[in-house]
Amino acid sequence: MKKFIAGILCLLMTMSLVACGGSDSKDDPAKKSSDNKASEAETFTVGFDKDFPPYGYVEEDGSYAGFDIDLATEVAKRLNLEINLQPIDWDAKDMELSSGTIDCIWNGFTINGREDEYTWSDAYMNNSQVFVVRTKDNIKSTKDLAGKIVSVQTDSSAQASLEEEENADLKASFKELVVCADYNSAFMDLESGAVDAIAMDVGVARYQITKRDGNDTYAVLDEELASEQYGVGFLKGNTKLRDKVNDTLKEMVKDGTFAEISEKWFSEDVGIIGK
Repeated sequence: MKKFIAGILCLLMTMSLVACGGSDSKDDPAKKSSDNKASEAETFTVGFDKDFPPYGYVEEDGSYAGFDIDLATEVAKRLNLEINLQPIDWDAKDMELSSGTIDCIWNGFTINGREDEYTWSDAYMNNSQVFVVRTKDNIKSTKDLAGKIVSVQTDSSAQASLEEEENADLKASFKELVVCADYNSAFMDLESGAVDAIAMDVGVARYQITKRDGNDTYAVLDEELASEQYGVGFLKGNTKLRDKVNDTLKEMVKDGTFAEISEKWFSEDVGIIGK
């Protein structure tokens, strides 16, 4: 009888250990890795320049805002992804993308000249590079920039345009081309007279002028440095995510959401995707 009871106890202990072993599978590294990947797949991390209004910037309360921020947020919502807005140093954007820190670069990102460097969405708006000057300096055209100090943001489309052969003579006419970290710094230099002009995106230029003292203090020269288009840049080869974002943007154009967001920031529909 004792042997029978002992056998029953051993059987119960064995079953208990097996059950405990089953519960330990929750801590299995392979399962954790799978869970982590699932969690990561539910997040859409957008890299942007936080000093590039009206496309992306920091509000007084510390929140992020901007035209591209609104577009990206709506896209993430429609794809059932959690949006993660990640400010980046613009000259480190490629490293952030290749390391997987961000899923895309979405912030007034120029396609032209970078066509083979990224997997791109369709162009969603047109843009141009222009010069901003102080009205009191009586600079009316690019010819008047001869002997002047011109500022440009590092690794920007404006800087790339000034490196083009077609603009070689214009660049050579400057007294100096100063490279700055961001356009807020550039405008402070322009205001103080440390520089005579800024080469920059027209949308950012008009926003900065309106935000500051308006057209009485600053002016945009009529002559464009370059014309271009904006798109969303993904890591080379990431067509799966690109296609999802691209299709969603087109849906937003069809149902009027894109135009609504555009009019909020520019008082007009600037969208060209899906048209």
